[in-house]
Amino acid sequence: MTYTIFEIAKILNIKKAGLNAAHINYLLTDSRNLLHPEETLFFAIATSNNDGHKYVQELYESGVRNFVVQELHADWERFDDANFLIVKDSLAALQKIAAVHRKKFDIPIIAITGSNGKTVVKEWIYQLIGSNFNVTRSPRSYNSQIGVPLSVWQLNENTQVGLFEAGISQPGEMEKLETIITPTIGVLTNVGEAHQENFETLKQKCLEKLELFINCDVIICEEDNHLIEECMEIACLTQKRLTWSKNMSGTSPLQIKKITKKDFSTQLDFIFLQYGFSTEIPFTDDASIENAMSAIAVAFYLHVPTATILEKLSQLEPVRMRLDVRSGKNNTIIINDTYNSDYNSLSIALDFLQQRSTLNSLKRLLILSDIPQSGTTLSSLYHRVADLLQQKKIDKLIGIGKDISKNKNIFKSIDSSFFESTDDFISSRVWANISDEMILLKGARSFGFEKINELLEVKSHETVLDVNLDAIVHNFNFYRSRLGKDTRLICMVKADAYGSGDVEVAKTLQHHKCDYLAVAVADEGVLLRQGGIKVPIIVLNPEVRGFDNLFSYNLEPEVYNFRILDAFIKEASNKGARDYPIHIKIDTGMHRLGFTKEDIPALVERMKNQNYLSIKSCFSHLAASESWTFDDFTTEQIKTFKEVAGQLERQLGYRVMKHILNSAGIERFPEEQMDMVRLGISLYGVSASGLSGLRNVCTLKTTILQIKEVPKGETVGYGRKGVMERDSRIATIRIGYADGLDRHLGNGVGKFLVNGQLAPLVGNVCMDLCMLDITNIPANEGDTVIVFGEELNLVDMAKSLDTIPYEILTSVSSRVKRIYYKE
Repeated sequence: MTYTIFEIAKILNIKKAGLNAAHINYLLTDSRNLLHPEETLFFAIATSNNDGHKYVQELYESGVRNFVVQELHADWERFDDANFLIVKDSLAALQKIAAVHRKKFDIPIIAITGSNGKTVVKEWIYQLIGSNFNVTRSPRSYNSQIGVPLSVWQLNENTQVGLFEAGISQPGEMEKLETIITPTIGVLTNVGEAHQENFETLKQKCLEKLELFINCDVIICEEDNHLIEECMEIACLTQKRLTWSKNMSGTSPLQIKKITKKDFSTQLDFIFLQYGFSTEIPFTDDASIENAMSAIAVAFYLHVPTATILEKLSQLEPVRMRLDVRSGKNNTIIINDTYNSDYNSLSIALDFLQQRSTLNSLKRLLILSDIPQSGTTLSSLYHRVADLLQQKKIDKLIGIGKDISKNKNIFKSIDSSFFESTDDFISSRVWANISDEMILLKGARSFGFEKINELLEVKSHETVLDVNLDAIVHNFNFYRSRLGKDTRLICMVKADAYGSGDVEVAKTLQHHKCDYLAVAVADEGVLLRQGGIKVPIIVLNPEVRGFDNLFSYNLEPEVYNFRILDAFIKEASNKGARDYPIHIKIDTGMHRLGFTKEDIPALVERMKNQNYLSIKSCFSHLAASESWTFDDFTTEQIKTFKEVAGQLERQLGYRVMKHILNSAGIERFPEEQMDMVRLGISLYGVSASGLSGLRNVCTLKTTILQIKEVPKGETVGYGRKGVMERDSRIATIRIGYADGLDRHLGNGVGKFLVNGQLAPLVGNVCMDLCMLDITNIPANEGDTVIVFGEELNLVDMAKSLDTIPYEILTSVSSRVKRIYYKE
């Protein structure tokens, strides 16, 4: 639905005089997601992590002419063909526009909130009702103060049901989301500990969540939850409830009569309004049963035919919450987003593909299955898909399925081929000739695209390091929010990004506007440049014989003594360079590398007698910033650095950026952030000083190869070190010291996680294998074993080895496959 800029201005109570005519179809808050500049309205939102006003000029140069801003910058005066709508709060303006848009629709609007399961319930509701209604729903988990208005804006003249989720992290937020969504049907999944840090009690959080439902016609929730029952009474909402229950003695209209769990499914016998039904869902966990009941209640309330509900329940698809990036054969990269296929998730996956493929020369290939349950005609659906593929600059399409094949003429403008089934595609052997491409696999579960992934992916043994790119972004923003608006952030990606994979991590940081990257040696910088990284890169330990690469790949060296300085001046002279940026290291007490205070006069003299190099920054390194014991020493280091840096800058006669804070320094001495700070280990989820709020980035996991019953008195492993003191069940797992596993973890020192329970290592760690005691743990061959990760803290493992997390992360062998994913 299109709005004129004059209609938008009226909504925001802004005078229309002086505005240029424009039509708005798209609301934008992230400059990286720009698609249709001439029809876009950009909201410059200032957050603790960033400020959208910084990207106005970039967007103007990309063709955007309509902006909602909180202030006008002097350098925008020349943009005389642009519309600037000035408001007190850009986020509030976005929310107000979405709220006005919502009021144009007199249709069922479903809002889902709760501590866990919101996205799964939303997607399962869609799977149950999608063939009966044209549904507009939140993409993935767009449930925030920004995500909700952007989701609601997608309502259009074809929408028959709106389906949105809403999440809060602090008091007062839900009232704003209620105004935007104004739901008619509410779904409360549960109330638990997630995001509890800003709430005094669970009761307070529950009451806040119920704010979403004050104007609902009906609220769907579990009857058996006493906290929800109490809070509903306080909020005077009990009369609006449509409850479900696991307890047949309750009064709910929807009651589970019997739960029968099988190997891979659960049979549900339930009663709705005194009528009995039986079905199976392809899940066995308790959370899935609860989520399914919420979805069933919504479907019955919307009068979806019973036969349809039962059929769709048996076909429920898992909600894949991550986009995996894996290495493929023939110089390909695979983005695996199988198990669901719909227009919204396709758009998000294509955004991710676009971000990744612009950083290298690979062409973009989409392998796409039929898109089920669109709620619209196939022709209309695939015309929208074809337009989307053109917008995202897809080079080639392989369509799989009868529906997309019938509509292949719609894709004539794209290099495309079509197959009626996955087996037809595999039999064609077209896949064998795919090379030099970035491949997005996007298929509904029924198409079994895992078989295609199996053919395309480079095989390796089943020990993998999962790297959560969203956690990298969270940690990056966590520290950026602690910095002044003009303070720059240098991110350490040396040592293969602390073992997590430098190129993929650097791509993510570049996409999120990191100011600088830092590597240890020139070769690491070269790999980043070859991977498409354009962010400025500092080389911390340059070697004389690597100077040629510094110039060839535009890498900026740290200079820490006169030998390196003189050699680099000579090389810069030979290259005909002028004012090439360098970074001067000052030794303030760590006594590792760096110029001393006494060296400054000679350093200044060297710099003034040449014009090939220019000092971009000077910096020092804190030796013990993580330790309260040495705060006096740290304070003295900072004082010394300020004196030396000030002396250097005055004698040079030009401004030099200054930085001394490392990860622990950012956490403990934020008042000393100066011009830049350097983020290292904390970027990867390990606080250098014990600060809470970071997310785990890396999870090392493997699988059980074999399980044996070993009698009491027998031994396990080399040297007969593992002596059984009881009849034991021993699992051999696929990881050893050649994978980077420290041998000191053997013989009971280390414990890994098997199906949620800790299992101690037995005997010595071998080169490729090690053994666990799983005597009291239910487990089977092929089960996953967590070595470290979210549930098994890396810091605890480091303590057991009397080492630091850095060593464990950087020791993970290159033969361990890295799998990158976005949630």
